[in-house]
Amino acid sequence: MKLKNLSLIAAAIALSLTAVPFAVNAQVNPQTPTQVKPARQGPFERLGLNEEQKTKIKEIRRNSRTQMEGILSPEQKQQLQAAKQERQGQPRQQRGQRPGKNFASLNLTPEQKTKMREIRESEKNQIQAILTPEQQQQLKQFQDNMRSRRQQPNPSK
Repeated sequence: MKLKNLSLIAAAIALSLTAVPFAVNAQVNPQTPTQVKPARQGPFERLGLNEEQKTKIKEIRRNSRTQMEGILSPEQKQQLQAAKQERQGQPRQQRGQRPGKNFASLNLTPEQKTKMREIRESEKNQIQAILTPEQQQQLKQFQDNMRSRRQQPNPSK
């Protein structure tokens, strides 16, 4: 059970980290006539990364994503692509909070899970090496806050 939870959490983190390049490239249009609710900020947007750090993190994430895709069978790749397309067609509110479910439905083999974990750990270590000590502390604090929020019961359900 712990392994399943760990792999789901790791998959959710990996998928949430894939949104960083899109968030980094997002631009605000001051001429927009309507007020748009700001998107939720991920951990990296709050760290005050410089351009060099952003570029390196994008490259690390791109390499990790390529490695993870290389682990999947053709059928698993098709399933993941179909799930992504289905998710993109939904309004943001209906997408749910658990993008890791896409990976759970792929029925990964134990070897694939192990390789994915190794890739995610390597990615995490490479990103940590790019961050300043202050940024590392801020990221750790954000992650700890997220862990404690996940452990709290959800009153809306």
